[in-house]
Amino acid sequence: MAGMGGTPVIILRDTRRESGNEAISNNIMAARAVANAVRSSMGPKGMDKLLVDSIGDVTITNDGVTILKEMDVQHPAAKMLIEAAKTQDKEVGDGTTTVAVLAGELLRKAEVLLDQKVHPTVIVQGYRMAADEAVKIAKSIAFEAQESDRVLLERIARTAMTGKLADSPDSKMAGYAVDLVLNATEDYGEKRVFDMDRVNVEKKVGESTADSEIIEGVVIDKEIVHQNMPRKVTDAKVALLSCPIESKDTETKTEVQITSSDQFQMFMEHEKKRVKEAADKVIASGANVVFCQKGIDDLAQHYLAQSGVLALRRVIKKDLDKLAKATGANIVTSLDELKPSDLGSAALVEERRVGSGIMTFITGTKNSAATLLLRGGTQQVLDGLERALDDALHAVADVVEDKKLVVGGGAPEIEIALRLREYAATLKGREQLAVAKFAEAMEIVPKTLAENAGFDAIDKLVELKSRHSSNKNIGLNAYTGETVDMYELGVVEPLRVKIQAILSATDAACLILRIDDVLASTKEPPARGPGGMPPGMGGMGGMPGMGMGGMPPGMF
Repeated sequence: MAGMGGTPVIILRDTRRESGNEAISNNIMAARAVANAVRSSMGPKGMDKLLVDSIGDVTITNDGVTILKEMDVQHPAAKMLIEAAKTQDKEVGDGTTTVAVLAGELLRKAEVLLDQKVHPTVIVQGYRMAADEAVKIAKSIAFEAQESDRVLLERIARTAMTGKLADSPDSKMAGYAVDLVLNATEDYGEKRVFDMDRVNVEKKVGESTADSEIIEGVVIDKEIVHQNMPRKVTDAKVALLSCPIESKDTETKTEVQITSSDQFQMFMEHEKKRVKEAADKVIASGANVVFCQKGIDDLAQHYLAQSGVLALRRVIKKDLDKLAKATGANIVTSLDELKPSDLGSAALVEERRVGSGIMTFITGTKNSAATLLLRGGTQQVLDGLERALDDALHAVADVVEDKKLVVGGGAPEIEIALRLREYAATLKGREQLAVAKFAEAMEIVPKTLAENAGFDAIDKLVELKSRHSSNKNIGLNAYTGETVDMYELGVVEPLRVKIQAILSATDAACLILRIDDVLASTKEPPARGPGGMPPGMGGMGGMPGMGMGGMPPGMF
């Protein structure tokens, strides 16, 4: 750009710019690429992805948010879609694949409207109106659910885990998920609230998934520190320490000079005395079981073992918190403050061999606690089982908190699509076109379920629509290809998951559609020379432009 007198005026230096339709089209293309990457993993017949990270770790999963997190995405619009899926996972714990696929389809339908010269702002307005109406429709077709209906809760857990490693017909995981949720749910005023921090899950490679079991108590993946300590303690008095059991270091940096063997002996005796004092403070409190977040000195272990105290060290903070809730103990930060009133209680603390390792079991705790011990043939199987369980836990918790559910199998999406078309006909502006496209986009869910199960998507959509006039619960059985009543089949999921998926996908699509200008810096960061020195500073001795031995270039 030229200024006065023909002098060039630089507005944007080292910047690549995309604007108008080009920017919108590129953003839509990038977001749709992400959606297509996870689309084949949707539903009970969805395929798994094998992901290998930069250091060679392997992940096998069809969990949407796990796939998206592992993808190394550069395009900013694609990252927005991933953030929407992460929000879905954080808020409700399930439905992440649905968010990505639905957002991608909304953008594909928006592209058709853009080609028809419909302004992006109008499309965004129409999508917002359609999303609000879709939420109302979803609420109108929801069922009531009670916490006491265990069969229904297990069906919800089983639906959430379907298509993952835990969906075998004889799997006990659904029942375990319900047990863990009910144990970690409390009353807050008039509401029931699920506390994920109270859910204890431990993994151990070995056996098969069928050998997983619920333990009434807390399980710690640690072994007892000293061989002379008891391997089993009944009527345990539990102390939880976040401080080490060893001689206390000085507050300031000190130096001790020892000039003779007598002085060395005196120093060692003094150290032993301080360690014994630390161990005696624990013993004096009446504790016979100690869980320590920090280290326990070898000599302290000896004194504790002599007094019949069972001790574990290097227990992570998360496990200490779980033990505090279960046993009623207080986590003590200084041995000087340890009192009998800080101790918790448990009927039994014992060490057991699990697979090739040893774990410590704390049962009969003061407050109710449950731990699910997961078993599996490989680490990949265990990780997949844990992800499936996490989805099930959140799904059951959503229903326990909200007491609302909808059927699965694409039935809600078909009902929403049909009723959104009726709603679109009542609108007078161009928003009508956007609402109609939103209705078409909702059909991507049953369409994808049919495609991933190997059925003709168009035939199944037509059949679903025709049968919905008489029964709004008709969905697709992905195993047989039949269109059946999903409620009778036991395929149910939380209303909260469905609503959040619609809102998250709409927000992501609208955010991308409103971008008409992309300014990206093309300036590369300055290159660094050897040892991190800037270019020209790589001579020996750190002098700029100096040759070998610090001589100027050409003076070898």
